[in-house]
Amino acid sequence: MALFQEAQFFISADKLTDLPPPSGIEIAFAGRSNSGKSSAINTLANRNRLAFVSKTPGRTQLINFFSLGNDRFLVDLPGYGYAKVPEAMRVHWQSVLSRYLMERESLHGLVLIMDARHPLTPLDHQMLNWFIPTCKPVHVLLTKADKLSKQQATSTLRAVRAELERTYPNCTVQLFSSLKRIGLDEAEAMIGKWLSAPLEDAGAEVAH
Repeated sequence: MALFQEAQFFISADKLTDLPPPSGIEIAFAGRSNSGKSSAINTLANRNRLAFVSKTPGRTQLINFFSLGNDRFLVDLPGYGYAKVPEAMRVHWQSVLSRYLMERESLHGLVLIMDARHPLTPLDHQMLNWFIPTCKPVHVLLTKADKLSKQQATSTLRAVRAELERTYPNCTVQLFSSLKRIGLDEAEAMIGKWLSAPLEDAGAEVAH
């Protein structure tokens, strides 16, 4: 989708006071460290290194904004759940992430990245519990789906969808692989719908 291919780095922020004014539409990407979050952003933008990809978990330590033009942004949130992060940093980012997800007026949707081999961890549930009360949509990408057999992938998708339907409204889910480009069109269609909503209506946009 051409919309994502226009993505350009805009700004990085270590704390909420460093964020740009809350105007336009922001779509945030969140996920456990090494879940494939940065790779998913790069695949959607058809770029190799728009978001930094590292084999070292926990490398994304800032909130990174990427402009799509027309006051639309992709927002790469710090990866969570990396055991070697110092406690003070963990506490800092827990506060920043929770407040950003719950309070950011210009945030209109969350793309939650989960490794298809280890979905719905306690920290994934925590992210959902922070964001779902806003009544804004969530789209889950079960990444690294190419590492599962077709039967395993289908079973995982079915189980995760059933759990989300029981617990979290406004939440959709799909299989995704940056390496094999599995699910790219589906993800682009969902996120593109959020980004193309009229600004005055975007807050009411929900996933079906």
